[in-house]
Amino acid sequence: MRRTNTFAVRPRSKANERLLRELLDASASLWNALNYERRQNFFAGESVWDTADYRKQYVGVLGSATAQQVIRKNSEAWRSFFAARENGEDTAPPGYWGNEEEGRELRTYIRNDLYTLEIGERSRLEIPVGQDLKAEYGLGYHERQRLEVAGNPKWDGEQGRLELSYDEVDDTFRTFQPVTVDDSRRDSPRAEESAALDVGANTLVACTTTTGQQYCYEGRDLFARFRETTEEIARLQSKLPEDRYSSRRIRRLYRTRTRRRDHAQDALVRDLIERLYDEGIATVYVGDLREVLSAHWSAEVNEKTHLFWAYRAFIDRLATTAEEYGITTEVTSEAYTTMECPACGERNQTERRGDVFRCPCGFEGHADLGASRTFLEQQAGEDVVRSMARPVRLQWDNHEWRSTTDAPPIRWPNPNEERTNQSTPEGKLATGGTA
Repeated sequence: MRRTNTFAVRPRSKANERLLRELLDASASLWNALNYERRQNFFAGESVWDTADYRKQYVGVLGSATAQQVIRKNSEAWRSFFAARENGEDTAPPGYWGNEEEGRELRTYIRNDLYTLEIGERSRLEIPVGQDLKAEYGLGYHERQRLEVAGNPKWDGEQGRLELSYDEVDDTFRTFQPVTVDDSRRDSPRAEESAALDVGANTLVACTTTTGQQYCYEGRDLFARFRETTEEIARLQSKLPEDRYSSRRIRRLYRTRTRRRDHAQDALVRDLIERLYDEGIATVYVGDLREVLSAHWSAEVNEKTHLFWAYRAFIDRLATTAEEYGITTEVTSEAYTTMECPACGERNQTERRGDVFRCPCGFEGHADLGASRTFLEQQAGEDVVRSMARPVRLQWDNHEWRSTTDAPPIRWPNPNEERTNQSTPEGKLATGGTA
């Protein structure tokens, strides 16, 4: 099986960083040039494989092997595109890695036998560069570029093709090392416990486990920042001439908004799965929202469900990460979970507004945490869900999810906040105040 180790890359000097940026920028330029010709051929009905020899054009900066790896990666993208078309999927041809004027996505690929990654007191990565760069930065003919790395490998196995990229949001270079691990070394759960997730936008994830733990990942601050960027994009668009639809700054804001969201989502999944693994969770149940991600009367609800939360991408990340730990992910219906009182089982007379769930029986609690518990009891059985400990509240600090000692807040929505409950009796998107 294939797994990936991730490390932060730290250039040792300004010259070291400039060399690295030139290397990654040249890789993006190669990808774009090749991809442009292939897209032109595709739309003209010609073979995408009949192109110029771009390896020769970039060998001086990248080196022959690295240039070939970028070309091979582009070919893999086109083969995946054609395979998807054959399966009837409506997908677009491979895109570009930005452009020189607005900023490229800085990325490259190093063949598995051409880099050295040493982990220890002074961890380092050595990669090849082209002779033109060596001459410019004073490297010897057989010398390789040396970079410091930070991080500990989770997986040990046969190393694969290395990916090296620049994260513009975090202003950090990162390297991703895929390794082939023997199937017998797959991590396995420590017990046979279960967990259920209620996925939303105000509370990104509310989780309940059969061991009695509850986790609440808050999303309001993240969405507020996402909304601020969206409003700035709209403001800039309103100032464009009539014959223009975008600008360099607008495209950069779009890219920053997406990467910031993806970074928080990736970190959430990793943090959650590591917590669940420590709890001995073997199965994670996730509510299936795919049938209800349709147009909604509220523009804010649509923005949260379609743009900000990116439900399908979250499920893919969750399943992939859970697999690393031997945890099974099951996407199943969560109908009625936000309507049902966790204390008495009442559905018809309950009320939910914002974070608050109330029942005529006198129960009042956090709506999403209550829904995740009800969902878990539906899937695993009431008799296996233990008494609940104090919920763990987690907030995003732009780098990682940090737990606080405070309980998750329970509050009514303010007049300017649209209700965003997505749970669905009978498969329809809830819009009223009592669903």
